[in-house]
Amino acid sequence: MSEDQKKQLEAQLWGIANLLRGKISPDDYRDYILGFIFYKYLSEKQHLYANHLLVGEDVTEYRELTDEELLDAIREESLIKLGYFLEPQDLFSEVTRRGLENDYILEDLQRILNHVEQSTMGTESEDDFNALFEDLDLNSTKIGRTVKARNEIIVKILDYLNKIDFKLEEIESDVLGDAYEYLISKFAAGAGKSAGEFYTPQQVSKILAKVVTTDKDKIKSVYDPTCGSGSLLLRVAKEATVGEFFGQELNRTTYNLARMNMILHDVHFRQFDIQQDDSLENPQHLEQRFEAVVANPPFSAHWKGADNPLNETDERFSQYGKLAPKTKADYAFVQHMIYHLADNGIMACVLPHGVLFRGAAEGVIRQYLIKELNYLDAVIGLPPNIFYGTSIPTCILVLRKCRKVDDNIVFIDASGEDHYIKSGNQNTLRDEDVEMIVDTYRNRQTIDKFSYVASLDEISENHYNLNIPRYVDTFEEEEPVDLDQVAHELKGIDQDMKEVDEEIASYCKELGIEVPFFYAK
Repeated sequence: MSEDQKKQLEAQLWGIANLLRGKISPDDYRDYILGFIFYKYLSEKQHLYANHLLVGEDVTEYRELTDEELLDAIREESLIKLGYFLEPQDLFSEVTRRGLENDYILEDLQRILNHVEQSTMGTESEDDFNALFEDLDLNSTKIGRTVKARNEIIVKILDYLNKIDFKLEEIESDVLGDAYEYLISKFAAGAGKSAGEFYTPQQVSKILAKVVTTDKDKIKSVYDPTCGSGSLLLRVAKEATVGEFFGQELNRTTYNLARMNMILHDVHFRQFDIQQDDSLENPQHLEQRFEAVVANPPFSAHWKGADNPLNETDERFSQYGKLAPKTKADYAFVQHMIYHLADNGIMACVLPHGVLFRGAAEGVIRQYLIKELNYLDAVIGLPPNIFYGTSIPTCILVLRKCRKVDDNIVFIDASGEDHYIKSGNQNTLRDEDVEMIVDTYRNRQTIDKFSYVASLDEISENHYNLNIPRYVDTFEEEEPVDLDQVAHELKGIDQDMKEVDEEIASYCKELGIEVPFFYAK
């Protein structure tokens, strides 16, 4: 599929949002649009696979199949291969057809969505499909005050989607997934403060993904403890072949979105394990270590900290001497990620600038990370106003467990105006900006007014304060001022003003009016 065709698909999908604009609030129609796109994808995948299995049979079109024995065989094979099963009459196109024939389809549609989940019970894919459609409330008054109004809205969405050919048998597996992610980003752009809960800007994701895949074309496993919609995990797969994806997400709706996003990117259900819970208080992958760890945790979130006595003895936090403050969980997330990082792994996470220089408990943890563990590998300052919903300064910390004793730390300042462009209300990194950041990190270069390679001794001399301006001097010297020239110019201006005053005074005398005192001689 060409880039133009891809953009056309994105525009078609976003067209549903325009179709509903003004009728349903954006926060509400996001879940319906993304949910129904996912249902259509599952349906088309089922249709194609079933037709593949029917080659050589008397009936070769799945929608026409009624033979119970063949249906059972397709169900069995589908649960192994796809992880779910849809009956012929439950396919997206069939439900849409019934809706357009003025049938009431809401109850039928709810039954089908429930059946997708129920079809996986007792199978390997049960956890990945359990309650996946729970945010699609077909009886909600948000989409219509009456049953008839709700039915009409749903049929309109289904009909619009039904006219879009996903071409699953022709396109590369990521094309539809990327179009789906495009929609997620569009919703994030309009979601205000809550956007950061489910989406990391693509260019920032690209930096993190490229950093953790440095010198690697294959990654055994990648983990994100605050995975949102899963976009950051999937971005790593664009830089290297990933064996398995692991993630945890607190928000239930976003957790469902992450699982849909994985499946839409054709990640097999055996290849991903996304869990829903609080990563700090109830970690779900505690015994596992990962070759790559990426994250964009909620900035300065609250957590139980010392209020939970178990944190004092928790292996993730206990060795550092202090717990992260209750009102700033940034370092708690860092410690959690380090705990899960394999000895040969790389970790990159986005954090607020305060983690670089704040004192008290955070200062103790920061010093331990650098002086005792020697895990910190790089500090990358990002442009302002680059994240949805917040304009606070942010940075990327890169950590590795396999550093040498005398390894240095790379500081990069990409916050200057030369390193990003304005895009609407947001600032955006260009591809060349991303490449410059990544290349500078990988080559460990000192570049005037952009980067500096600091020794551990220098870090120590700065009392483990990592504030980037201490290391990267971006000060621009102004040209020297010629005071004699300035004095000469001021004399000329003074003379010009006297001449103007005299001219105005002469006009006043001609008109027979009093000369204002500031023009009078």
